[in-house]
Amino acid sequence: MELRHQHQHGYEYVDEGQGPVLLLLHGLFGALSNWQDVVTEFSADYRVIIPLLPIYDMPLTQAGVPGLVAYVEGFVKALALPPTFTVLGNSLGGHIALVYTLNNKARVSRLVLTGSSGLFEDSMGGSFPKRGNYAYVQERVGYTFYDPNVATQELVDEVFNVTNSNAKCLRIIAIARSAQRHNLSKELTKIEVPTLLVWGLNDTITPPPVAHEFARLLPHAELRFLDHCCHAPMMERPAGFNRYLRRFLRTTETAPAVAA
Repeated sequence: MELRHQHQHGYEYVDEGQGPVLLLLHGLFGALSNWQDVVTEFSADYRVIIPLLPIYDMPLTQAGVPGLVAYVEGFVKALALPPTFTVLGNSLGGHIALVYTLNNKARVSRLVLTGSSGLFEDSMGGSFPKRGNYAYVQERVGYTFYDPNVATQELVDEVFNVTNSNAKCLRIIAIARSAQRHNLSKELTKIEVPTLLVWGLNDTITPPPVAHEFARLLPHAELRFLDHCCHAPMMERPAGFNRYLRRFLRTTETAPAVAA
């Protein structure tokens, strides 16, 4: 299915399907299309919502994890989402999902993390990406996937264009450094909701020991691995990711909330 982008209330987002809400958050170099297979699979039974995070154009003074969490809080309010919903996050999106949950415990009923930052990550952020070096960008984007061929030319071109903008690069660096500063190891025990961790067994950015540490610190977490998979399981192993997600949603189902 083709993702239809909506523009309302000053936000760009995808909103597909009807039913309990799944709020999906993409990563630092991510896009709405990262969740394409989740939307296709689950929009028949759920209302799947993906805000486009303003990573490249938010005010530089707000470029960081707290600023992005505030953006998500504003988005949830603007769309008048139900009192409770499930939040999913990949990479930086997982970090935002965790902080959002800590700040809004009454609203998050379930949490799904895949390749999440918040404890440790090894990424292109934090230092100025090499401008004008297409081969370098291609290598780093390919580093996100077990099979570098998953990094399409369209995706590489998109990241290359971002790294050629000083303004965008400054925001990427600010956000990446903010993520590294905001270590959540002392906060995770406060998250009481059921949590699914789906990790690539070959993740080089947030390696499997990071997933095990999340599982140890989160009180109600279950951890699932996908082999031949790196940092974005919902893109690289969508069938396996969706299978784990559906099972988790089914086994943790609660009575549907009434819309606010």
